[in-house]
Amino acid sequence: MPSEKSVDFQLLEDIANKLRIHSVSSTSACNSGHPTSCSSIAEILSVLFFNTMRYKVFEPRDPSSDRFVLSKGHAAPILYAAWAEAGLFPVSDLQKLRKLESDLEGHPTPRLNFIDVGTGSLGQGLAIAAGMAYVGKNYDKASYRVYCLIGDGESAEGSIWESIHFASYYKLDNLCAIFDINRLGQSEPTSLQHNVEVYQKRLEAFGWHALVIDGHNIEEIVKAFHVASTTKDKPTALIAKTLKGKNFPKIEDLENWHGKPLGDQANIVINHIENLIKNKGTLQIQPRKPLKDDAPVVNISNIKLSSPPNYKLGESIATRQAYGTALAKIAENNSRVIALDGDMKNSTYSEKIKKVDSMRFIECFIAEQNLVGVAIGAACRDRTVAFVSTFATFLTRAFDQIRMGAISQTNVNFVGSHCGVSIGEDGPSQMGLEDLAMFRAIPGSTVFYPADAVACERAVEFAANTKGICFIRTNRPATAVVYPNDHTFAIGKANVLKKSNKDSVLIIGGGVTIQEALKAAEVLGTSGVAVRVMDPFTIKPIDKDAIIKNAKEVGGRILTVEDHYPQGGLGEAVLSAVAEERDIIVKKLAIPTVPRSGPPNVLLDHFGISAKHIVAAAQEILKF
Repeated sequence: MPSEKSVDFQLLEDIANKLRIHSVSSTSACNSGHPTSCSSIAEILSVLFFNTMRYKVFEPRDPSSDRFVLSKGHAAPILYAAWAEAGLFPVSDLQKLRKLESDLEGHPTPRLNFIDVGTGSLGQGLAIAAGMAYVGKNYDKASYRVYCLIGDGESAEGSIWESIHFASYYKLDNLCAIFDINRLGQSEPTSLQHNVEVYQKRLEAFGWHALVIDGHNIEEIVKAFHVASTTKDKPTALIAKTLKGKNFPKIEDLENWHGKPLGDQANIVINHIENLIKNKGTLQIQPRKPLKDDAPVVNISNIKLSSPPNYKLGESIATRQAYGTALAKIAENNSRVIALDGDMKNSTYSEKIKKVDSMRFIECFIAEQNLVGVAIGAACRDRTVAFVSTFATFLTRAFDQIRMGAISQTNVNFVGSHCGVSIGEDGPSQMGLEDLAMFRAIPGSTVFYPADAVACERAVEFAANTKGICFIRTNRPATAVVYPNDHTFAIGKANVLKKSNKDSVLIIGGGVTIQEALKAAEVLGTSGVAVRVMDPFTIKPIDKDAIIKNAKEVGGRILTVEDHYPQGGLGEAVLSAVAEERDIIVKKLAIPTVPRSGPPNVLLDHFGISAKHIVAAAQEILKF
């Protein structure tokens, strides 16, 4: 612990009050925001930014800098104020809070160069911080520490406790969580209010070093952060007892002030806080602790398969198995490729990476929200290329984390196996039938649906090098290889697998339904009906030009077939592609209702997407 003489407690107290003034002023200027939520953490941010954390002001995302995640993102104004007082940008810019022309948004996003991830959808920050800490401890092996500030209201989220377990299990002693126990939620007091001992017991039961502190006592906060930095083999939690609206006369610790600017009380509050500041004029902010530049240089560009696909045409192999093979291949070529899974590694085949390097597999157990959050944190500052896998249907549980990942400009890759009714006897709870719709809805996403093992390996290679969120849909059953090993794929480019000059219908499928479409084409051919079969490779972006061109060449008839619900999947992607074209009709085959257990082939037939039903649908569309 630094000597008390080396820490100017009064200066830190004055900075805290100055941050409060900025929070009141900026939220008043835009007539919106959360000044009382900012006020409860003023001393904590003052100590963090002007005493404890090591960082480069003008290089906020320097790989060796300490990380800070504001999980309670509605307190963004005081975070912005801290960076402004640190000197990153003019204090006057704080008056642009929440205005259209400003990147100082209502909740933090990486539009700002000092923000790693978007927050505001509560309960997600700790998982991201844990991902950062895991990388720092196990891959970077660097000195930087990770701090995450969590609201007491959001600590009711189950995702927080998933992350608490994860951080303890992996002994992330470079992680410090600060719980802002200010007692008040949005509409009423929190369930535990100021019962800080309960928080402490719960965190200790999860294996954390938990300290109860007065969150407005600068000296206690300084000492607590020092203890956190010297605690080994377990993460530390500071349980800070605070008051919402601290130092706001007639507002402090009162209900019904959440998310409200102070209105006609603003000047009264500002005048009161100004009188509390002992150091008048410009505050002479002391230097922070020296930064240790020990994070290694990382290159995650131009990632390639270590060897090309090696399959035989007609050979049966599941695309989920090809995913595992490709994952291992790109891991061989780049030491920063990692895999995360939710206890499904022997089904998704993500465990194949362990043969390359067991340390690059992160088991997140059955906690999908934390699984996704950890991956987002691991990918921050371009430290890793992260692949997240589980059954496609279980990713729906983490949709909010995935959605926030897009807001965070993350480059995480998701692989959903066991999609559709083709998984068979396990039944509807295990069948991913909404996954394409979910990932298509994510802004900036790329959605792969490889038709065979060759396409799957190339999809993995593409995803590793593609910005934004990627999703690869893989099948449980083994399916025939339809592409030669040297086939050239491209994102947004469809491939025609069967074609003639006499084609009268364009059939578009994906995964298992490509197999059924090819079978149907053979049957139709024996009756004199020639059809064209197209594999889109990516559902988003969809190859609009190829679809329209091929549809017009076959008389404007398109038949889509997908192992997915009718809403939001392949069929609707195709419909969107041709929506502005004349004389093109689209008939969709999809899973019409909640399915049931049964053998895969029986289910494909029962729910109308087998070769037999494709033949019937093609014959029907020919009547148009």
